[in-house]
Amino acid sequence: MANFYNIVQRKDIVKVTIFFFLLSVTFLNGQQEQPNIIFIMSDDHAEKAISAYTSELLKTPNIDRIANEGMIFRNSFVTNSICGPSRASMLTGKYSSQNKLRDNRDEFDGTQQTFPKLLQKAGYQTSVIGKWHLKTEPTGFDNYRVLLNQGEYYNPLIWEKGDTNKYIGYTTDLITDFAIDELEKRDKGKPFALLLHHKAPHRNWMPNPKYFGVFDSIDIPIPKTFYDDYKNRIPAAEADMKIDDMYIAFDLKLKKESYEKETGSGGNKQFAKKSEGYWENSYDDLTATQKIAWDSYYDKVNKDFKSQKLSGKELLEWKYKRYMQDYLACILSVDESVGRVLDYLDENNLTENTIVVYTSDQGFFLGEHGWYDKRWMYEESFRTPLVIRYPKKIKPSSESNQFVMNIDYAPTFLEYAGVEIPTDIQGESLKNIFEEKPNDDWRKSMYYHYYEYPHGWHSVRQHYGVRTEKYKLIYFYNMDLWELYDMGNDKNEIHNIYDKMKSCDIVGELKEELEALRVKYKETDI
Repeated sequence: MANFYNIVQRKDIVKVTIFFFLLSVTFLNGQQEQPNIIFIMSDDHAEKAISAYTSELLKTPNIDRIANEGMIFRNSFVTNSICGPSRASMLTGKYSSQNKLRDNRDEFDGTQQTFPKLLQKAGYQTSVIGKWHLKTEPTGFDNYRVLLNQGEYYNPLIWEKGDTNKYIGYTTDLITDFAIDELEKRDKGKPFALLLHHKAPHRNWMPNPKYFGVFDSIDIPIPKTFYDDYKNRIPAAEADMKIDDMYIAFDLKLKKESYEKETGSGGNKQFAKKSEGYWENSYDDLTATQKIAWDSYYDKVNKDFKSQKLSGKELLEWKYKRYMQDYLACILSVDESVGRVLDYLDENNLTENTIVVYTSDQGFFLGEHGWYDKRWMYEESFRTPLVIRYPKKIKPSSESNQFVMNIDYAPTFLEYAGVEIPTDIQGESLKNIFEEKPNDDWRKSMYYHYYEYPHGWHSVRQHYGVRTEKYKLIYFYNMDLWELYDMGNDKNEIHNIYDKMKSCDIVGELKEELEALRVKYKETDI
């Protein structure tokens, strides 16, 4: 009997031991399944200026590394292509009408629900570093170090812990330094969510001196639609965002003595003085050492420009290339920053359990239709780059052609963190796409709404619309004008076929879908 009793007792001990072992494994796995998050977002980074999408313009090996080790999204879009509203949609997972930030005049209501607040409640250490551009103080973060307003490319003012401090250096590098410092000082007992937001490559495109002239000897191709005449597209013809009308000093870095007479169309004449004022403020803020580096390069640019005495088509194409040379050089610093962050994760054994996102707050025109800037529902600004790495769940070199939007980031992070997704979030979690699970009910159409007119820059008219795989229907509601594009046969969106097609079934179906999306996203009251 004693032997039997001892055997039973030993079996019970073994069972209890196994039970607690499995419980501890379950607990540890639960902890491990709550991933760290690094959300890297630049400003105005066009999809085609990332070599993972196309090597037409430059190489971005570090951003490409995220795509190669994770997933590249071929159809990533925004709800409202302008800086502040896009950031608000990213934070809230909601359209502009619901988070109440419709254009850059609005202030973000920091009391509302955001994904950083929900992650914070779930035990995350949260921080935002870099560009904020929402006017009110960041909330839902354990720490923030953000640029005042748009921020400067050199020697920025940083708002941190209620104070404003000036730092000397190149802003892209400083933001990266601050982000790595944040990771170094984090509470290692908690998962972290770090929002790392670059100013670059936002206008006025001031590169780091080490990248001056990198693209000067490279033949930058002129886009096919560069000389678009906007035929049959009244709103496009009225927009004030032509490269020909860029600020000659602020944007193109020309000194007054380099353009003794007017060098372009009416825009330059109208804004030349204003441009000089903007540029003087930027240049005067450089240190003596920075000015020496700046002058040594841009004095040669000015001298070369003055000697050529360009006009007409040659002048316009010079402006385009000058713009692109600086824009692309700014991206080199952003890509370098991404590499530093990825290296830090590797060196600190954080790679496996960290979701790393690289995206932009929207797309950008790089000479398409003769434009720079964004705002439109046309593809170049509506579409935004998106690459995501999460070794635990995403296979290397994965691709997705599903329609995804910037309102999808919030629910994705929340689901992986084990946080219940609030019912008022309008985006959808990308988890099934990451894990390549059947997703037959995923969105087949997308809704867009741009509000900023007539108070904003560039005179882009208010519009909303619907995008499907085959078509795009846009309504300029204050003009009562429609545009329709066949996305299969007219990817450059040159031919507005609405008048030809308005009696066809497809237009009726698109209008029904547009209205259904407006109801779904609570957009029926303009």
